[in-house]
Amino acid sequence: MTDIKDILNRLCDGRDLTREEIISLLENRTPEIQSFLAEKASAVARSHYGNKVYVRGLIEFTNYCKNDCYYCGIRCSNRNADRYRLTEEDILGCASYGYDLGFRTIVLQGGEDAYYKDDMIVRIIKAIKNEHPDCAVTLSIGEKSYESYKAFYDAGADRYLLRHETADFDHYAKLHPANLSPGNRQQCLFNLKKIGFQTGAGFMVGSPYQTNENIADDLLFLKKLDPEMIGIGPFIPHQDTPFKDMPAGGLDLTLYLLSIIRLMLPTVLLPATTALGTINPRGRELGILAGANVIMPNLSPVGVRKKYALYDNKICTGEEAAECMNCLKHRVESIGYEIVTDRGDNVRYKRA
Repeated sequence: MTDIKDILNRLCDGRDLTREEIISLLENRTPEIQSFLAEKASAVARSHYGNKVYVRGLIEFTNYCKNDCYYCGIRCSNRNADRYRLTEEDILGCASYGYDLGFRTIVLQGGEDAYYKDDMIVRIIKAIKNEHPDCAVTLSIGEKSYESYKAFYDAGADRYLLRHETADFDHYAKLHPANLSPGNRQQCLFNLKKIGFQTGAGFMVGSPYQTNENIADDLLFLKKLDPEMIGIGPFIPHQDTPFKDMPAGGLDLTLYLLSIIRLMLPTVLLPATTALGTINPRGRELGILAGANVIMPNLSPVGVRKKYALYDNKICTGEEAAECMNCLKHRVESIGYEIVTDRGDNVRYKRA
């Protein structure tokens, strides 16, 4: 077995780790090692992005979803979900409001809702790009065909977020019904990369039945995919799902993995997620100090925010976006960073 100090040195030097070495890192986590890696990861993030934290304006435009994932509060079988859809006018209004606040990335996120046909999504993308040509448009709307992804890209969409959830097929089957295929989900990610999107993948930390071996496989999959963005956050149970009584993912492990990911993929855009802020009042600040450099405030109308409940006790569901931005600005400044409002592309990305 390689000595843990050797593994840490290899990681910090940017060398590839084996599956066994990653598992050893996870099994031997201590507060001292965690602090050491956070310091190294923060330095790497600063070397590429300075002390900048990029904000993305998130519009959660539908909580209808055809899928029945066992962990998700908007799963199709949840009869207690208060469903909603935003109109095209609603979405464009949210985007313009966000633009006036300084956002230069708009994220359109929703369940896999067949109501929004490809031509409607294309219209929305084109409208946002026409009104705000200096804005990046990010989509997070699930698994689609290659042709659909290509149409969105050709319409002007810049980025696409699709968490792979877990790289282990057996673990995937414990989190999803049989009609959902982990192979297809991974193929979607490679399709997005091939088309030219800045692509985002990721997984839940502490999801039910997750092992250190699963996490190691996730990290190796991310290394292979080489995405421009990675989103990880703690699993938080929702009261109307089969996993309602499962324990939530931990703060420390999430922070540890943020640091490891930053060191494995130095230029990646790495959010300090809302879920992280939900399990700890200073979760997002701690995430930045561990190597994250993105925050995604909510631009959705306040009246629908509580309805987009992927998990319980989500924060900031009652705040106006301007109020939330002002709060985040002060929080980020308190730890020596600054919120910036440019597009915040991955430093190594150039659109073809």
